[in-house]
Amino acid sequence: MKEHNLTVMTEFILMGISDHSELQAPLFGLFLAIYMTSMVGNLGIIVLTTVDSRLQTPMYFFLRHLAITDLGYSTAVGPKMLENFVVDQNTISFNLCATQLAFFLVFIGSELFILSAMSYDRYVAICKPLLYTVLMSQKLCWVLMSMPYLYCTFVSLLITVKIFTSSFCGYNVINHFYCDCIPLLSLLCSHAEEIAFIVMIFAAFDLIVSLLIVLVSYMFILIAVLRMNSAEGRYKAFSTCGSHLTVVTVFYGTLIFMYVQPQSSHSDDNDKVSSIFYTLVIPMLNPLIYSLRNKDVKFALHRTWRNICKIFP
Repeated sequence: MKEHNLTVMTEFILMGISDHSELQAPLFGLFLAIYMTSMVGNLGIIVLTTVDSRLQTPMYFFLRHLAITDLGYSTAVGPKMLENFVVDQNTISFNLCATQLAFFLVFIGSELFILSAMSYDRYVAICKPLLYTVLMSQKLCWVLMSMPYLYCTFVSLLITVKIFTSSFCGYNVINHFYCDCIPLLSLLCSHAEEIAFIVMIFAAFDLIVSLLIVLVSYMFILIAVLRMNSAEGRYKAFSTCGSHLTVVTVFYGTLIFMYVQPQSSHSDDNDKVSSIFYTLVIPMLNPLIYSLRNKDVKFALHRTWRNICKIFP
């Protein structure tokens, strides 16, 4: 039986995105701009949907929580990734690595179910408009938000505790730009297969269930839209779903590309590119998609800006 020299792990070394020194400065500038745009955009959505009285509807309640999750997991990853470009060796302490993984899993998992809750909200709005205010009550909205947060917190703590209470072999280099499950599992000497199975089960369940809710909701929406007699009604229904459908397509498309690609074409570089996209680029795109395609958000932004100008002429 193979024996391993077990050591007490105190820190990890993050390899980062690229080891080419000439790319560090341009990449730092690029990802700093992406992260700052994401911060401003998502904070803007959170503030607008909180203070504007015309955005106090279920749709914007879910949008606010989508922005919170975007801000959550991009902030869990972004600052530490940016540090990697300006230091010679980017280390992360054992406890901070565990904290980063835990927060990342909570927010990325919650986003899946928030997107499915948003698709159900659009289904009710289009297919049962007369009952919308009754069916999408404030109580139901909070239930639809609380359940994903509680469930994803449980899953996050389970996986994080399992990984960080297992034995590490002493090799502490993580071939990634943040503490993620798969790179960490490769450093374990014990329970790696068991934890990998748990991660796979929860990841498959989250992806399949949330995507199924989205697909079923949009199937009923499509049927309802095709039954509409007026072209104006069909256009209005599609425009109502346009922003959400764009966000869903980009987010799920990236995750499916990363986790469903054949093993033969699977590589660390592909994983890093996909991870960059869904941890930094998508949180930047989501507020832009909703603000550019949504008239209510644009009008709310204009009203808020006018009010600010009145206070500070």
